Amino acid sequence: MAVLPVLVYPDSRLKKVSEPVALEDESLAGLIEDLLDTMNSSPGCIGIAAPQCDIHKRLIVVDVSRNPNMKQKHGLMILINPELLSQSGKNTAREGCLSLPHLTANVTRAKRITVRATNREGSEVIIDASGFEARAILHEMDHLDGILFLDRVSSLKTDVFRRKRYLTGTEDSDQGGQDGS
Repeated sequence: MAVLPVLVYPDSRLKKVSEPVALEDESLAGLIEDLLDTMNSSPGCIGIAAPQCDIHKRLIVVDVSRNPNMKQKHGLMILINPELLSQSGKNTAREGCLSLPHLTANVTRAKRITVRATNREGSEVIIDASGFEARAILHEMDHLDGILFLDRVSSLKTDVFRRKRYLTGTEDSDQGGQDGS
């Protein structure tokens, strides 16, 4: 399919709230493939949301198994119209994002989550995730509501950092955080 251009902060389109995906939309399969191609074209990227590519539909792709340090993982998840059902615990960790390529930040998110969504086959799925995988799903779901990780930091002064390595194709993830979603 195609590698889509990714919107970069401060592009105002990143703040737009996305519309639900119509499951009968004939372009859905192609859009999913384009998002996969876009994610796979960026080493270190473990997820992407359609709005990051200026497609304001509630669709995310997440695959933390692309990070070799991850033990608990569901593998590739294509989540259409995801809905957070529950969350518990809190953890603060470093995150990065394809849409903010020069920054990382300490972000507090839930340790455990349950999400309901539709998969690419059109079936409802319930995902129970924890740790890094939960963080990645929540990060991508935020994009659907026009929320960036900068909106979640406690202090722009103490919790936001210039990325030591940029997403040019040869980087490892910064300090085990989420690199490029």
